[in-house]
Amino acid sequence: MSLPIPPRPACYTARMATPEVLILGSGDAFFAAGRHQPAYLVRAAAGSFLLDCGATALASMKHHGVDPASIDAVLLSHLHGDHFSGLPFLFLEYIYVAHRTRSLTIAGPPGTEERVRRLFRTMYRETAEQPLRFPLRYVEMLPDTPLAIDSVRVEPFRVPHQEHEISLALKLQVDGRKILYSGDTGWTEELVRHAAGTDLFLCECCFYETRVSFHLDYPRILENRERFGTKRLVLTHLGREVLDRPKDLEIELATDGLTIPV
Repeated sequence: MSLPIPPRPACYTARMATPEVLILGSGDAFFAAGRHQPAYLVRAAAGSFLLDCGATALASMKHHGVDPASIDAVLLSHLHGDHFSGLPFLFLEYIYVAHRTRSLTIAGPPGTEERVRRLFRTMYRETAEQPLRFPLRYVEMLPDTPLAIDSVRVEPFRVPHQEHEISLALKLQVDGRKILYSGDTGWTEELVRHAAGTDLFLCECCFYETRVSFHLDYPRILENRERFGTKRLVLTHLGREVLDRPKDLEIELATDGLTIPV
């Protein structure tokens, strides 16, 4: 006798009356404390899209009851593996499991299309050489050049993370709400300027004791917390130094599986 399948919770439907963010991965490239790599699912009445897609994104979606086929777009902050290497697994899901036919948009900094195609070929050469069964649209995001991706308004701006390639922070407007996602970045006053008036600021925080020019540390964020002018500041992309000092932290930390109403 088969058991009835329980209905999926309403919070995991593809479109939401009020925007929310589901943290699919709040860790760093080293899976600090066993956390998944960066991926954030934004769900709103306008649609459903990912901010970054680390290697564990698909596993996390399935763990939290999210239908991967519900995603309309993937927005990439930069092309480091822990932020985009989950895409080939997503493609496999769409080809062999979901049998996707509707289009998917992938937006990222210059070079995104070539890097994603190359990664897919490297991981699954024979599959990547076959035509996809769904339209795949690539959109190039340039710093300080606002654009619309489906029904989401995106304001990308460059942040100090890579020396030669472009890393972006993404300011989003969706269903009347404003979200700022720092991507990976060192300190820049642009974060203060763009965070002002946002409903949610997802800010990377790799370090505590260590201070470098290409990632943020907790004391630097704490020093500037009041300057951000955001309704809710949540730290993510958390490294070992931060996670080892829970008693020293005042700012909210993301956790895998956390749902944030916006």
